Formats: sequence, structure tokens, C-alpha cells
Amino acid sequence: MCKKTHILTIVCPDKTGIAARVFNVIAAQGGFITEAAQFGDELSRLFFMRIVFTSQTQDDFVTLFEEAFLPVATEFDMTWKLYDGDKPARLLLAVSKESHCLNDLLYRYRAGLLKADIAGVVSNHEDMRDFVEWHKIPYYYFPLPKGSSFEDKRRQENKILSLVDELHIDLVVLARYMQILSDDMCRALTGHCINIHHSFLPSFKGAKPYHQAYERGVKLIGATAHYVTADLDEGPIIEQAVERVDHTNTPAQLVSIGKDLENIVLARAVRYHTEHRILLNGHRTVIFK
Repeated sequence: MCKKTHILTIVCPDKTGIAARVFNVIAAQGGFITEAAQFGDELSRLFFMRIVFTSQTQDDFVTLFEEAFLPVATEFDMTWKLYDGDKPARLLLAVSKESHCLNDLLYRYRAGLLKADIAGVVSNHEDMRDFVEWHKIPYYYFPLPKGSSFEDKRRQENKILSLVDELHIDLVVLARYMQILSDDMCRALTGHCINIHHSFLPSFKGAKPYHQAYERGVKLIGATAHYVTADLDEGPIIEQAVERVDHTNTPAQLVSIGKDLENIVLARAVRYHTEHRILLNGHRTVIFK
């Protein structure tokens, strides 16, 4: 027998006694709780919970636990998932020509700061190949030249989706991948694709947000990591950060400050997702940090 780590996430209608019943099942199955967080939303009347626990038991622990937990899950109408807490998530990073987010994630990966395996990097440009391959990570070049047709884009996206299947990818990270994904691709990656937007959404969507912010004379700029949906820049927000600026900052300086924010925000969002800390509450997110 060996020690295993498990992560249990739960969403259900809020009622009295949920936590006690869940804890009892874990204890009865020999689980030792190392982390627990819960939240009851008064507006949606939903209950959210994330529990990390360990077990020292036989190989069929997951099956036995699920059988024991099912009556409680049914009673409380739970949407729940039991994850292997020892298994790193497999990531596919997508990038175009901007390297800062990619560089930051690869540094964190090499330094052991991300509990994940970066299985590959995909791009519509060749610019990052040498840098990525220096890290001994496979680089996949799927070009999409200017003026490409709808069919060209569909074929290119199908190659990426095939790669997701072949590499058993858990999360696609758009690390400044400057292509708008089709509705079909967004649906295929629902809940498994994070984008970094170089703006404090919902303000300044689309192209050149820092220049838009400069023209408006803002005093705060920011960055937003969110799940990708078919509605451009409208997906559930995972993380945001801001920095105070003033009239002396040029657009180029805002871009530089913004890049630092993007690195921080995207890395946090990836960590929250890979550690199963994010639960959806309608279009909003509950994040147990």
C-alpha cells in the first residue's frame, strides 16, 4: 500500500449538514483531510466545496470511495468529481509572436513551480521554435497565413484538436495566441482552455487595449485570465491584477507594465485550474485559493 492524494470538488444546492456528511464518508474510507474549503452562495443558493485528502489503502480505493459516496451525492443532488491529486495536469501552450507569457510559464515549469507537464507548444508562427526546443519541449507549427479561408482555419484548428487528443491534454493555455478561435473549437475546449487578455476586462476589449487605455487617460491598467467561450473575451473570469499608472506613462510603458501583469495573472490561473481550485457558479467562478 502507498499514500495517495485525492481532490474532491462538489457543487450542489445549499442545505444543512452537507459538510458533515462528506467528512464522515471520507473518514469512514480511511481518508485523512489535509485541506478543506467551502462556500455557500446566498444569491444562487448553491454550495461549493473542495477537499484534499490522503489515503493509505489498496489500489481500488477510488472505486470503493465512489461507491460509498454515491448515496450522499444523490441525496444532496451533487455535481462532484474525484481527482488524482498526485497526477500532474498535461498542458498544451499556444503562442504567436509575443514570448513573455510563454517564457514565464516555461521558467515556472523548469523551476517546479507548476504542478503540470507541458506536453507541447503549438504556434501559427515559427518564431518561438528554437526557444521552446531549447527547453526540450516539442514545438508544433500550424501556419495560418493572412487571407486564409474559413476552410484553412478549420483545418488548422482540427490539427490542434487532434494534438489535444493525441497528447492527452488536460488544459490548453493561450499564452498570447493571437488568433480568434472558432465557435466549434471553443465548444470542443469548454472548461479546458484559458486565455490571457491584456486588459482589465470587461473594459478595452479587442485590439491594442493599452493604447485604448492611454487614449482614455486611465489611472489603472490590468490583465485578465478567463476561460475561453464562443463569446469573445466574455468567458468566466479566473484572475485579474492591476497596476496604478499616471499621465507620465507612454503607451510603450503601459505595454511593458501590462506584460508583467499578464505573466502573473496567467500563471495564477493555470495553477488554480491544475490544482482543481476553480468551480463555476453560472458565468462566475468560485476559486478556493
